Amino acid sequence: METGSGTDTAAGGGSAGGGPDAGGSGGERRAGGPLGGSGTENGYGGGAGADEEAGAPAWVGLPPGLLRMRRLLLTVWLVPATVAAVVLPALFVDPLWALCALIPAAALAGGWRMLGRNWRSWRYAERADDLLISRGVLWREETVVPYGRMQLVEVTSGPVERHFGLAGVQLHTAAAATDARIPGLLPEEAERLRDRLTELGEARSAGL
Repeated sequence: METGSGTDTAAGGGSAGGGPDAGGSGGERRAGGPLGGSGTENGYGGGAGADEEAGAPAWVGLPPGLLRMRRLLLTVWLVPATVAAVVLPALFVDPLWALCALIPAAALAGGWRMLGRNWRSWRYAERADDLLISRGVLWREETVVPYGRMQLVEVTSGPVERHFGLAGVQLHTAAAATDARIPGLLPEEAERLRDRLTELGEARSAGL
């Protein structure tokens, strides 16, 4: 089993498992397309239900802590800029220049909404033979990672993520260009997903 130093890692199925998919290259298939219609999206913790009954994947969304973290970072950057754009021109230049504060204020309002839409677009589903990851607001992208192509599954968490109690799962496949990542998971879910993907990858690599 391959492990990395300094990070919480576990080895997945080796490159010997499974040959290339017919008509494609690499261990991952991507499908992109415009987001048409309103659609129905499961929130965090979405599981079995109408989707499973219809034969569709059982989607799981990202926890709300990721959205809170991103919105806080947005606020930390843009609120001081908005205040400075109001106060400094009023004190040292023409007060009319305070209208420049509308720019960061508009960016804050627009960014706040877009972060929510982006967070809701992220979801993943564990299927029998592969992991399906879907994301995108204006342009939907779905990534299919076959278990037999996974070489390494890592749980990573930076300082900000650790402060908010979050971790990400990084998937390394046979081709570096087809790696994938699921951000902002709860640590216990990230570790569960890592262990399960590692087990499935090793089983597919051994031909079980």
